[in-house]
Amino acid sequence: MSTLLGLLDVTGDADAWRGRASGPEGKRAYGGQLVAQSLAAAARTVEAAKLPTNMHLQFLRGGDAGADIDYRVERVFDGRTAASRRVVALQGDRPLTTATISFAAALSGPEHGRRAVMPEDPESLEHTGPAGPAPSMPLDELDIRVVDDTAGGEFVRRLWWRVLVDLPDDPLVHTLIAAYVTDVYLIDPALQVHGHSMRSRTHRSGTTDSSVWFHGAIRADQWNLLECRSPAAARGRGVVTASLVRSDGVIAATLVQEGLIAEREPVPSPAH
Repeated sequence: MSTLLGLLDVTGDADAWRGRASGPEGKRAYGGQLVAQSLAAAARTVEAAKLPTNMHLQFLRGGDAGADIDYRVERVFDGRTAASRRVVALQGDRPLTTATISFAAALSGPEHGRRAVMPEDPESLEHTGPAGPAPSMPLDELDIRVVDDTAGGEFVRRLWWRVLVDLPDDPLVHTLIAAYVTDVYLIDPALQVHGHSMRSRTHRSGTTDSSVWFHGAIRADQWNLLECRSPAAARGRGVVTASLVRSDGVIAATLVQEGLIAEREPVPSPAH
């Protein structure tokens, strides 16, 4: 099994699951792993015909990247075509995140959400990696290329990504990978609007709330575009909206994140 697939797997039974640590020990756990493992734990309790349709997750406190994470699943609802789960992630007795996740079987209905033209060919871009350090991610298994664009008068980040290892055809696996990859530095555009960045550490920053709506099938081993912008920020928090677009122009998911982007308090001068 690849490192990436191992990080997204959870083991257990019934309503108690465990996700493996990502490392390195003593570092803050990567939020995308908490998102993906929460989704994986919930999906283990739902029949395969019902795929995720939306997920809303709150980050309560940071976790230790070097420690396993336990997931407790509450079966809120099971219907004929839909299901709902609540998931709490813990290390010891410390809750890290809480999530609500909805699942549904596919139904017939009108469809829209396709781009006629994509902004660029990802193959022509430099292989940049993420917008900052990502020690918990297996970057040798991911091709990430980032373009920051201000030509239209606003800051727009386009993050192209694909997985470089062989993947099973299971649609849930591809959805889990998308949930994992697209969280990386997603709140950063809220700082970039003002000429700052999470990487520079000029501000206290980190995701507080993450929501995603899954519209259609995703192939993680093909090029996907995550296009992000920040419509508003105030009170030390910013919001970022993003579309996950497949290489054929179909919008496969919509994401919204709120995050902390507060100014750091000045270090007090030593008393004389």
